This record gives sequence, C-alpha cells and structure tokens, in this order.
Amino acid sequence: MSGFFYVLDDEARILFVDDDPILREFAQVNLASPNTTIDVTSGGAEALQALRAQAYDVVLLDLEMPGLDGFETLTQIRADPALAHVPVIVQTGREDVEAIDRCFRLGATSFVMKPLNWRLLSYQVRYVLRAERQARAGPVRAVA
Repeated sequence: MSGFFYVLDDEARILFVDDDPILREFAQVNLASPNTTIDVTSGGAEALQALRAQAYDVVLLDLEMPGLDGFETLTQIRADPALAHVPVIVQTGREDVEAIDRCFRLGATSFVMKPLNWRLLSYQVRYVLRAERQARAGPVRAVA
C-alpha cells in the first residue's frame, strides 16, 4: 500500500495529557484527522476539568507531570462514575514493572512507551476505540 492515509478515521474526540509542549503539538499533528479531534492539556488537574466539561472517547495520559501526576489523575478518573468508562492509554517513559503494574491496577486500558511512535500509537488508539465501542454495543448475536 502506498500513499498517505489516516489511521484514525473513526469519529472520535481524544484528550492528550502531557506536560511537554512539543509532545502536545506532535499529538495534534500526528493523531488528528478529518473525523478525529485531539484536545490537549498540560497536567492532571486541567485534564480532569476538560473531562468533566467535554465527552472524550479516549484519554492518552502521561505519568510524570508536576502537580497532579498521571497515577493520581487515573485514580480520580476511575473514581468518578461519570468518567470511569473512558478508556485511558498511559503513555510514559517509565518502563519499570512497578509503574506498569500500578497503572493496570488503577484501571489503565493500555500502556505505551515513549518515545512515541505516532503511527503505531494511532493504530493502538484505533484498536482501543473500536474495542470499547464494540464492548458497549454488547455481544454480537448470530442470525438464524
């Protein structure tokens, strides 16, 4: 297959949370498509405000941020009944077993390592979006 195409072609609104302004800019450039909107915040407190003000289909959450870090942000997302269903993909430079296990215990949907491969991340986000939507739709029933 040759030529450019959008991986994220589903209608979706994604929140990218990272204290690095360059990564926030890259997220908007590399993940957005005609059907996919990327909003960005620079920290956990700002992310929680955005999540409570706007419906999001997926959150991409950094762990290491000043103020409210990713662990606490994830804890608060999962503790809020209005937000608990939102898939959260943790994106971080931490690859230690403790961080990975802690994220999944707190309710992370997926975990990706920095430096981010934007194309691969797009496919992972697409997979999480589609899996979540299929799970909400319920089991597929065979037609007799």
